[in-house]
Amino acid sequence: MKLVVGLGNPGERYADTRHNIGFMVATRLAARAGIAIKRQGYQGVYGVGRLVGEEATLLLPQTFMNRSGASVAPACQSLGLSPGDLIVVHDEIDLPYGCLRIKVGGGHGGHNGLRSITEALGRGDFIRMRLGIGRPPAGGDVSNYVLSRFASGERVQLGGYIEAAVDALEFLLQRGPNEAMNSYNNRELLA
Repeated sequence: MKLVVGLGNPGERYADTRHNIGFMVATRLAARAGIAIKRQGYQGVYGVGRLVGEEATLLLPQTFMNRSGASVAPACQSLGLSPGDLIVVHDEIDLPYGCLRIKVGGGHGGHNGLRSITEALGRGDFIRMRLGIGRPPAGGDVSNYVLSRFASGERVQLGGYIEAAVDALEFLLQRGPNEAMNSYNNRELLA
């Protein structure tokens, strides 16, 4: 059993914001696999099914980003997961828009969703899919930036970016993190 968690904030106000790209990718993965994300539990909404031959749960925490651990930790405990079975998909300001990096373990890097999950689990040795959203302009406020909508030029490419991220996520589920890192970490997804 794998648990794929897309990070974001609940509600229409945040639906199309940079901070919600984790929700967008997890939702697209579910649609591609025919998994309905409509069950209520773990302080989130989730769906269960098969992803590229692997039994999986897809979870969208509804706790708001800064409290993601309150959703992820009970799900991990209930499902009896080991660290390698948890994949967290999230936005990353330290990567340019359109770039993706897969990583196993590490710190939270200032990302409050990762901080909350790490604190709630008591460890950070899970798999992360980091989706680049770029940084705000010099002197710009990071909080306002991540909670803003994508620029018009970015929106044109967003569908392709999400599809490429779902391809990478399926590859990760099939082949494991080492092969996925080798195949995707230095690839330009929007080229």
